[in-house]
Amino acid sequence: MAPSGRPDQRRPVLVVIEHEHHTTGQDRIADQLRRRYGGDYDVVDERTGEAGLTTLESLHDRGLQVALVLCDRPPEHVDAADAVFGQVKELYPEAKRALVVDWGAWADRETADAIHRLIALGKIDYYALRPWRSPDEYFHRTVTEFLLEWERSVSAAPREVTVVAERWSPRAHELRSLLVRNGVQHQFHAHDTEEGRTALAEAGLEGTTAPVMLLHDGRALVDPTNTQVADAYGVTTTLGAKTDFDVIVVGAGPAGLAAAVYASSEGLRTLVVERESIGGQAGSSSLIRNYLGFARGISGAELAQRAYQQAWVFGTSFLLMRELVDLKSADGVHVLTAADGQQARARAVVLATGVSYRRMGVPSLEAFEGAGVFYGASVSEARALAGEPVFVVGGGNSAGQAAMHLSRYASSVTLLVRGASLADSMSQYLIDSIDAAGVRVRLRTEVVDGGGSGRLAWVELRDRDSGESWTEPATGLFLLIGAEPHTAWLPERIERDQWGYLFTGPDVMESHAARRWPLERQPLMLETCVPGVFAVGDVRRRSVKRVASAVGEGSVVIAQVHQWLAAAASPDRP
Repeated sequence: MAPSGRPDQRRPVLVVIEHEHHTTGQDRIADQLRRRYGGDYDVVDERTGEAGLTTLESLHDRGLQVALVLCDRPPEHVDAADAVFGQVKELYPEAKRALVVDWGAWADRETADAIHRLIALGKIDYYALRPWRSPDEYFHRTVTEFLLEWERSVSAAPREVTVVAERWSPRAHELRSLLVRNGVQHQFHAHDTEEGRTALAEAGLEGTTAPVMLLHDGRALVDPTNTQVADAYGVTTTLGAKTDFDVIVVGAGPAGLAAAVYASSEGLRTLVVERESIGGQAGSSSLIRNYLGFARGISGAELAQRAYQQAWVFGTSFLLMRELVDLKSADGVHVLTAADGQQARARAVVLATGVSYRRMGVPSLEAFEGAGVFYGASVSEARALAGEPVFVVGGGNSAGQAAMHLSRYASSVTLLVRGASLADSMSQYLIDSIDAAGVRVRLRTEVVDGGGSGRLAWVELRDRDSGESWTEPATGLFLLIGAEPHTAWLPERIERDQWGYLFTGPDVMESHAARRWPLERQPLMLETCVPGVFAVGDVRRRSVKRVASAVGEGSVVIAQVHQWLAAAASPDRP
């Protein structure tokens, strides 16, 4: 066992496997970790992969948490190191795993291939450069980022918010999803567990069956509305006295947040209105690996929270948990009205309302929404499905990301695709990862029925070519199919195509929307048929349905907003 002795039962463990082959005059990795993190973590140090495997199994048997495993991979110990990472994935799916390499080793083809292969197989999260001086802050930045990611993923750590509710109630699912997507750290206890009963008793709410949200300051919210939840963690849900803006952005997904950042940073008085969660549909993605600048990938919720903070620092105002019901435009001024009657005015509007996944329309499955049937990736539900069979419906990147995340916990994950190929709609890196992770892919297959007692227990599948049907056990069904744009609330004068997507730019003049255009000039590239009202992201017709594309449109549209505002202020306005 490690020189540090028997780990404390209450503290997470950092496991280092650094082979004798790499011992130099520098400190061993474990020594650096003990000096920096020894107050909060136990550090276990082993010298071979075989010893590391034994230690990991022992820690698991004793019920200890492992937060991080660092292991090097000298040529004579390749198989042992690979076995370590595979075992960690099985025993501790939330533990972060990194291959330790020497500086410059990425130039070695064998090392580079090993990194690529281990990441594709899901055996490591990334690599870490071996520290060569003390302190090596670059190394410690890698470690602290791993520890932050781990701390966010585990359920046992103390949180700002605790939710106690019936395990499979739809409202419990909604609350957990709302908190996850808005970046609020929380833990969940079923109301009939010892932890749940204790939490309710301490709050003086024994026997309560309605969902309860317990806050770190002692407050308890019984069956709270989404607005009450938002108010509890300090999110603005009312406008106050400030109701006039230069630009109002509708939607806080990637496109809307990008527009807000650029508008506020360029001095425009900016308001963002969002009916649900920060991040939009992308906010439910467990890991986006192909977003520029995030080599290890980033969750949709984390990306959205960073963008939200960035916009807020620049001075953007936010109005969250408020659904808009009307948009009126006259004399270059646009007035937006929320369902509760609040109104805001602006000279320009950017519509970034995004899309929702299409409903299945199967009554037997709709009855289990929140109790095994989920629309979207629902990151908050993955851990509860550990060791159980799960199905994901969809062929896009979001479905692939959900399948990969669920594969860390579920006994089996099956991806159901209506089409004949994944290549038509999914990035190649995800296709490769799905194959490496052992996710079963069934093409030309659809879900036609399902059932259970209190929660989903089985689904009926049908082969779209042969018509053959069969049932399979299923306790989780994640639906990520189709897209329905959020445009039904808009006035008729803002034209859209037959699917509800908004016409912009050249499409306005090349379609029936041309009859609505009132000016002599042509619409700007992202402008709808109402001057001064723009559309970006997934809600726009012909847009590329990718996060990076949405961010690009959100940033570009502000230049066009400036053009509109300048023209509107000109005495020569047409």
